[in-house]
Amino acid sequence: MAKKKVTKKKLVLDLPDVAWREFSPFPVIGVDEVGRGCLAGPVYAAAVILKSEVGIEHFTDSKLISEIRREELASLILAEHIVGIGSATVEEIDEINILNASLLAMKRAVEQLKVKSGHVVVDGNKKIPNLKGYEQTTVIKGDLRVAPISAASIVAKVTRDRLMKELGAKYPKYGFEEHKGYSTPIHKERIVLHGPCLHHRRSFAGVKEHLAFLNI
Repeated sequence: MAKKKVTKKKLVLDLPDVAWREFSPFPVIGVDEVGRGCLAGPVYAAAVILKSEVGIEHFTDSKLISEIRREELASLILAEHIVGIGSATVEEIDEINILNASLLAMKRAVEQLKVKSGHVVVDGNKKIPNLKGYEQTTVIKGDLRVAPISAASIVAKVTRDRLMKELGAKYPKYGFEEHKGYSTPIHKERIVLHGPCLHHRRSFAGVKEHLAFLNI
């Protein structure tokens, strides 16, 4: 007998609530990263402190929102709340691996907030190393359950997507503006056809096999 498919909506309903407003010390800082699974481009992270309830009912996992709506919400978040943005370069990803680079980007995002303490709530199951002066809590599916993480997810994705569109204009052979560097069939086909460029992650499968044809 075939198993019933579990939708994301059903999954959210099955997850326990997170009383993030009760976390201490204040402020509560939501952190999320974007671009971890890509073949090209940096990994980005955002850290968000919500100053009020403005827009909060609309915040959710950035992947569940249309591009136009993400842009609108990112503008609102940047205007109404406190935001820090961090990234780790392709070179750092290749040197220290994508997990450590993602955590580094998150650390840089928190540091951009210019606050010396607080409670950092991180999407996933990994705390941010070497982040002194802060309490930390990890939340699986946090971008669906914790509004500051949802806001961080939206800002990080919009910021990275804008960069990938710029790279798409500079490197039209690869279609970065369409797939944003993710491992899509068309992206992998373009790498085989043209070789990787300087913005591809050389340590990643799907890129490293073609380094002999590096397109500088």
